Order: sequence, then C-alpha cells, then structure tokens
Amino acid sequence: MGRFICIHGHFYQPPRENPWIDEVEVEDSAYPWHDWNARITAECYAPNTASRILDAKKNIIDIVNNYASISFNFGPTLLMWLEQNNPRVYSAILDADKESMRRFSGHGSAIAQVYNHMIMPLANIRDKRTQVIWGIQDFIHRFGRAPEGMWLAETAVDLETLEVLAGQGILFTILSPSQASRVKILSGSDWTPVTADTLDCSMPYVCQLASGRSIAIFFFDNIISQELAFGTLLENGEKFALRMMQVFSRSGGESGLLSVVSDGETFGHHHRFADMALAYALYDIQEKRPATITIFGEYLASHPPMHVVEIKENTSWSCPHGIERWRSNCGCCTRGATVHDTDVHQRITLAAKGSAILPVTCVSQWNQEWRAPFRDAMDWLRDEISSVFETAMNRYVSDPWAARDDYIAVILDRTPESRERFFARHTSRPLTDDEKQDVLMLLEMQRHALLMFTSCGWFFDDISGIESLQVMEYACRAMQLVREVSGTNPEPLYLSALSRVKSNKPDLHDGATIYLNFVQKSMVDLHQIVFNHTLSLLITDTPKREIIRHYEIVDESFQKTESGDHRMITGTLTIRSEITTEQKRFVYAVLHLGDYEFIGGVREYRGDAPFQQAQDRLYAALGDTDTALLIHIMEEEFGTSIYSLWHLFKDAQRDTLFQLLASTLTDLESSFRQIYRQHIKLIHAMREMQIPVPRVLEDPVWHTLNVDLNTALMAENPDKQKAHKLVNEMIMGQFAPDGSTLGFTASRLFASLTKKMVATPEDPGVMQEIVDIFTILAPLSLNYELWECQNDYFYTGKKLTSFMLQKAKKGDAQAVLWIAVFRQLGSCLGVRCI
Repeated sequence: MGRFICIHGHFYQPPRENPWIDEVEVEDSAYPWHDWNARITAECYAPNTASRILDAKKNIIDIVNNYASISFNFGPTLLMWLEQNNPRVYSAILDADKESMRRFSGHGSAIAQVYNHMIMPLANIRDKRTQVIWGIQDFIHRFGRAPEGMWLAETAVDLETLEVLAGQGILFTILSPSQASRVKILSGSDWTPVTADTLDCSMPYVCQLASGRSIAIFFFDNIISQELAFGTLLENGEKFALRMMQVFSRSGGESGLLSVVSDGETFGHHHRFADMALAYALYDIQEKRPATITIFGEYLASHPPMHVVEIKENTSWSCPHGIERWRSNCGCCTRGATVHDTDVHQRITLAAKGSAILPVTCVSQWNQEWRAPFRDAMDWLRDEISSVFETAMNRYVSDPWAARDDYIAVILDRTPESRERFFARHTSRPLTDDEKQDVLMLLEMQRHALLMFTSCGWFFDDISGIESLQVMEYACRAMQLVREVSGTNPEPLYLSALSRVKSNKPDLHDGATIYLNFVQKSMVDLHQIVFNHTLSLLITDTPKREIIRHYEIVDESFQKTESGDHRMITGTLTIRSEITTEQKRFVYAVLHLGDYEFIGGVREYRGDAPFQQAQDRLYAALGDTDTALLIHIMEEEFGTSIYSLWHLFKDAQRDTLFQLLASTLTDLESSFRQIYRQHIKLIHAMREMQIPVPRVLEDPVWHTLNVDLNTALMAENPDKQKAHKLVNEMIMGQFAPDGSTLGFTASRLFASLTKKMVATPEDPGVMQEIVDIFTILAPLSLNYELWECQNDYFYTGKKLTSFMLQKAKKGDAQAVLWIAVFRQLGSCLGVRCI
C-alpha cells in the first residue's frame, strides 16, 4: 500500500473591507505595509508561490510553487482581495492548481471553503446552503473546475452541514480526530468508540447520512499538526521531513496516509522563512524518503474508505468545548490565559490567529459572557432581515432564496451583462430599472447579513475587538439597506439587544455603546462618498471622471475660488453605484477655513436656480471673508448633510492631512537639518566622551539621518556616496536606524535592481550596484525581504553560469569579472548558484 503524506494549508484572512466602499482601509498596525492583507501576502502568500530549496551550502537547488505540492484552501473573500490587489500572486495560486493536476493523477491541490468562514452548526439551513453554494461557485469561477473537497470554518461540523456538502457534490472534508465518535468496518455492524488518541488517522472514513448520501472524512494527525503550528519544526525543512517519517514508526504502520494540517499563514507569517522549510521538506521526502507526497482527492480515488465513522456533532478544531467559543462563556480566550491540561493542550486551536499560542482556560478577570447575547442579537437581526427580504423579493422573483444562492454570479461579475443574465434567470416578469435596483439592494442586504456571521467576530476576548466591530459594521450596512428598500428600521431593537452584551472594558459599557460610538459613526451614504471626492478636488486641481471602488462619479459643473486663507469649491456631479445601480445627481460646496478645518455640504440636485442662488450667497460671503456667515449659509443650504475631515475615509484623511502638512513638514525638516549640520560633530564628540546627548538635540538629528537615507534609497538612481556618508554618521553618532522603514525601502530597491539584472543579465554593472548598496547598509543590520531577489538571482545563474564559466576558463576578462561579482551578489543575498 505504501506510505503517503498530505500537508494541508488553510489560507484565510477575515474580510476586512469597509462595507460601504468594499476597500480595505489603512491599518497602522501593519506598517510599513498598507494593511494586514498586504503584509501577510508579502510574508506568506507570495513567497509560497516561488520558494527556494537550498542545500547545506546555501546553493539554490530549485524554486518551487509550494501550492502545487500541498493540499490547500483559500478563503473566497481573500482570493477576491488578491485578484484585485496582487494579481501576480493570485495567478500563481491558480496556476499551482493546474500544475498539481498533472502531478496528482488529474486531481487538483485546491479545495473549496464555505464562503465567509461562518460557523456552520450555528447557521440555519438556508445560510448553510448559501455558504456552500457560494464557496463552490466562487471556486469554479477561479479554478475552472468543480471542487472535490471543502474546508469548514474552524472544522465546525454537524450532520446537517455534511448533508448540504454531500448534496452539492462535495466528496470529502477534513476534521480533527477529536471530532470522531465511533467507527466500524464498512461491511461490519460492530461499532468501536474512539478518542483523539485512539482514532486511526491513516485512512479516510465514510460518514453515512440520513438522506442516503455519504461523504468521506479525513482526520489529520493531531500531534504533528500541533508541533507544526506551535513548535520548532519549521526552523529546518529536513527536521520537518524526518518528523513526519517518524510518525509511521510511532504508529507501527508501514503504510497509510499521514495528514498534517495547519493555518496556511504558518508558512511564512507566523514562522519567518517557513515557506522554505516546507519546500525543502517536500523535496526531501520526494527525493530521499520511502513515502509519496499526495493530496486528499488523489488518495481518496485510489483508497476508497473501508471504514464508517460517526462524528461528534457541534464540534470544532479550535474549541475543546465544541462550538461554544462562538456562542458562550466557555473559557476559551487569548488574554491572560493558561492551559492546565496536557490532553487539552493537544486539542487547542491550530488556527494561531497571529498569537504565539491560543490557550484554553481564561484566568484573567475578563469573561466571555458577551458571546451569547451577541449571538442572539445577530440571530434576531438575521431573521428580521430575512422577513423583509422574502416579502419584498416575492414581488419580483419566483424563488427569493434560489435567487440569493445564485447571486454569487453577480458578486463575481458586476458587469451589466452579468446582472441582466441573472434577472433573466430569476425574475417572474420584466422589471423596471427601479425594480431591478430594489432587487440588487435586497440581495446586497443578504450578502451583508451573511458576512455579519464571520467567525472571528466571536473568536476573541471582547465585543470591542476589531473583529467584532467588523461584523457589526456588516450588520449596520444590512440595516441601512433594510431602511432604504422597506422603510422599516430594525436598528432600535438591535441596539436594545446589544445593550445586553456587556463589555469587559468598563468605560465601553456594552454592545450598544460600542455600536453607537464606533460602528454607527462609520456608516457611509452617497452624500459622504460625494464629500470624499469633492474635498479631494478642492485640494487638487481639475474635475474628473473617477471610480471610488464600485462608485462611478462624473463631475459636471465645477468652480473653485480662494479668498485669503479660505478656499471653496462648488459644483454638480452624478454618482452611480455599480453594485446596486443606484444613481443620483448632487450639488455640493466644500470650504477650507485653513489648517485642518473643512466644512462641506452635499444635497440632491433640485434644479439650476436653487443651486445658483446658493452659490451666489456662498461666494459673496467668501469675498467678505465672513466665516460665521459662510458656515450659517452652509447649514441653511445643506441642513444635516454637513461634513468635516472626520467624515473622510481613513486613507483620504491621511492623504489630506499630509498634503496640508507638506509645507509645515518641509519647514520642520529644514530646521532639523540645520541642527544636524551645526551639531553633528558635537554629538560625535559627546558620544566619544560618553556624555548623554540631550533629546532636544538628538531627535532632530536622528530624524534627519533616517529620512535622508530613506530618500536616497528611494531615488531612481540611488546616491551611493550620500548613503555611505549617512550610514557612517549614524554609526559614529550611535543613531539607531528606523529599521522597519529602511528595511522596507531597501527591499524594494533590491527587488527593482534585480529586475534590471534580469533584463541585462550579461552586464555585471547592475549586480555590482546591488553589492555596493548591500555593503553600504551592512553596518545597520537591517532585515530585508529578499525572496524575489533570490529567485531572480537563481534564474539568472541558471541561464548564464555555465556559459560564463566556459568563457572565463578561456581568459575572457569580462566573464571573469561577471563570475566574481555574481558570487559576491549571492553572498549578499544569502544564496549560491556556483
């Protein structure tokens, strides 16, 4: 039968998009990246598409796409983000699945996932069905084939969920061994109770369902999966490979399947360079060990289940109490906690969620009593939304819930043609444009009603956490759509339910307080999107046609005037949502009173005469520089639709403030540079005499050195002489580098230069420039992201090394120089090809 190994990576990030603009906004904690999706992509998702395999001498043996050799699933919402924000990585993931089909007997390494990581046993049957259908259709859209398997969020399972999977053609899923109850031989009648310790995980099982359907279940090896996620296995690829081979000896089995499962983020984000350890382990097993790398689909086809399993319903891999982590105060938490039981320790979550280890028993003064009433509030809101949806949709379509199931086709393709095909499939009669808009708004209402059950909203320790805020924002958007399509408002009763959700933070009181202060204030409508656009126009130049994510804005009339410190812009425009097709014409006025004081007004267009009258009044007051009158007129003309800097989206707030601060920052940096020039020698002397340098003198010099060095590295043609001088002064003056910023900038510079090297590989000049910059920066001991550079180096060496070595042997001076510089570059990059 043989020994087989399957490694599965669950690659997932919760949806982080602002529900009103469908964009991930800036997240400062991810600096120097824009947001955590971008950071984890750089640290994990991207490196695994092209991971280096090194030998003991750091020679690159090969560069491989790890996804082609492991089983994996990507969250659909994460794949959508990758498609829009990093198409190169996205394409490499899809290509890996195609490559895996050639490697694994026609079976692809990718499997599907329930759409937005909903805890399935806690969902009603309609939501379970939609989660599975959307997950499958998203997979087909991206990978071009039907999925064989499906990953359940947190492996949370019940029989109804398995019925839905089987009913949609899913062949298998993956569970923790602690989720098995009892087993028997397929042809037998005697059941044997099992535990996580006694279950034989080396084979697939079949779970026979009440409908007569069945589904295969793979159970992963709990111990080695724990070691992978939380231990040191990924410090060395050979160590990882040997540990997997030891499992066969431990179990006394000379054959069977070893299934190892972990969060995909383990391979590079939680453990730096773990993508390379994974790549080497796969290579080591394939080349040196008596075992075969496989994936679940291939193994199932050649080894159909010979045993039946009954599962423990309402269980998961990341809560030893079943699924209580998402509905009760079970004790699972991440704050001030500990683990008291070795057996429990082996069963705690493999989903590290960014922390070193997720404990089971919370021993802090915090509790999770908030989870149950929060779940109740969301369940109540779901049912209210469902009632509105069903009643309204019955006027337009033959089956509202079938229409919701099929709405994934529109989510994946927002073109007018896609929408019309959807209407043709589902509407019971021809619809007017307004009726089509209502249908789309109702379906968007349901999309957000599903997103508000994303599992992370309950996973952590308090309702005030960003994950809980995110799901409440989805709820807020859903309720906004309810008001627009039905005129009813569920928010007061929802707030009443949230008032019973007590926060662990005394100053935040309860869920209602948190919602009102942090969620409701984030709500956006078309007026606010117009304000974001028009304030940008005030600061920049000319009107334009712009798309803010799914909103198309066309400027019509436009007038900008300055008077003293005041600036004002007025005009008309049309905005259209590409999601709901809602379209409106607005008039606006935005006033800059100096510094960071902005006031803007937006209202729907009521004709040319009223707008002209408002403009005349505003410009007359502006000419008189009568600030009080200007504000009074704005309030009179625009009523409650008055906005300030606080109403901008996060990225727009940042961009606006930095534009306003540009001249101030330039002046400050000029003053800092003057201090630097006048006192750098004095600081060096004080350092040598071990006299503390006053912070008022030290900080401006530190800032100037780091900013100037960063600027030098960002230049199209880096000034190496200036960079060398700055580094020397930092070392002599004992100024610590701004490691995050400089390392990030230098990494981008090296990646840019190695791309130039690839374009002119026979010219040693670019390689020498890279070596020179590495040498200049070496005293700062910066951390770099070099995997792309290493890959470019490998491909260049593979293409030219033999040719250059032959020329060098014949005495070609240019080839001798090329070989010498190429070796130096390899030393800088930490790899070798010759």
